[in-house]
Amino acid sequence: MKNSVRGAAWRVLLALPVCVAAALAPARAETLRLQGSTTFNSTLLVPYQSDIESVSGHKLNVAASKSSLGLIALMEGHADLAMISAPLETEIDLLQKTRPDLPTERLKSFLIHHTRVAFAVNPSNPVRTARWATMRRVLNGELDNWKQLGGPDLPIRVVMVHEGGGVLLSIERQLMRGQRASPRSPVLVDSGPQLPAVVAQDAGAVGLAQLGEVRRHGLPEIALPVAIEQQLFLVSADEPSPAMYAVIDAARRVAAGQLE
Repeated sequence: MKNSVRGAAWRVLLALPVCVAAALAPARAETLRLQGSTTFNSTLLVPYQSDIESVSGHKLNVAASKSSLGLIALMEGHADLAMISAPLETEIDLLQKTRPDLPTERLKSFLIHHTRVAFAVNPSNPVRTARWATMRRVLNGELDNWKQLGGPDLPIRVVMVHEGGGVLLSIERQLMRGQRASPRSPVLVDSGPQLPAVVAQDAGAVGLAQLGEVRRHGLPEIALPVAIEQQLFLVSADEPSPAMYAVIDAARRVAAGQLE
């Protein structure tokens, strides 16, 4: 009897290293689908996707469009995580106007990084600074000529991504005090990466732009006394899976190490 008990004990001890090794082994690599904000994509994924994949142990399949489209893809099951560049509450308010059927109560957001909005101008434009009140008057249509800002006698054409872009939502929330931007001569583009090319070709343009895209194209910008902050989030539908949590944590760590 004692021998059988002793033998069973040894078998348990011998099995322990296998159990410990299994517990410590990395989770099986998955490929996660990310859709949404071009700001999030250009700030974090274009330069650092391989770093995030290495830290998380998972591959990423990325499709950049707009924050709102990323959330729709997430709730319709076409994405595992959505990339957004404005607070989730702001994005939900916008979505519910056109898609009240979507189960937005399931969404959970995770702050990854902060960046700022840039007001890009054509290199020929000498205007480099403006007050908050002045830029607010440009965006609500009260001011419509660069001469009113100390620049050339040219109409101000405000280039911006049409409804659903995180840059515009951040500006409306912080600079416009919740009011919609309604410039006198708007020029609408489909996505943030298209915007710098339009500004570079138009002497009267001012672009409501992603900071990374402005710097990438070497465009000058109008400095405001206080920067307009843009927050970058990853969003899940319901509680994230272990692989999703790993990507969220990796994105935060890479952002902290590379961007701060």
